[in-house]
Amino acid sequence: MGEGLREEPYNIGKFRCRVIYNNVLGLPIVLLHGFRFSSDVWLRINLLEFLEENKIPFVAIDMPYGVSSKCSPKTRDPLENIRVVREVVKGLFGNIKPMIVGASLGGYIALKYAVENPVAGLVLIGPVNVFEKSLAEKYNTLNIPVLIIWGEKDRIVSRNDMIRLSEILDAQLITYKDSGHAAYLNRPSDFKKNIVAFHKALKLE
Repeated sequence: MGEGLREEPYNIGKFRCRVIYNNVLGLPIVLLHGFRFSSDVWLRINLLEFLEENKIPFVAIDMPYGVSSKCSPKTRDPLENIRVVREVVKGLFGNIKPMIVGASLGGYIALKYAVENPVAGLVLIGPVNVFEKSLAEKYNTLNIPVLIIWGEKDRIVSRNDMIRLSEILDAQLITYKDSGHAAYLNRPSDFKKNIVAFHKALKLE
């Protein structure tokens, strides 16, 4: 990890979850990994060091839904996971609207969070369950920049669903060639550039 990064357990009610963060001035990025991953995946592609080098505040949270995350107890209950995100964001960054990056199940949680809580923007990588009725009926409340990243070899989320979601959310859709469901693993350099470019275009509120 970079010199300025901090890693520590964070207590949110009954949950104790690892967070890795860089608490500097600016618009913070919240990183939500997929179901089979933990925040280690962001370290694996050097995303956290890249954000630190660009002086961007962020927090990577090991989520209760993650089977390999350093968080206990485990739960896939969306409300519990959203509460963890909300409390971590408030504890580290106060009332600043964050940018949220969510992969797969993390993308679903990011969307569920965004329809109920203020956010500056969303980056979704192969988000799942996006047309769940209780979620989709609230999409008209979202009026924020959204970037969707999809790997052309994704066998979990379809291209048609991502096109449909991008149209509903008026989002930009980027397709990564020769990439699977965890598209950032196949195109880490492109992913890091896309994240920083999207972040730079957002306004701090």
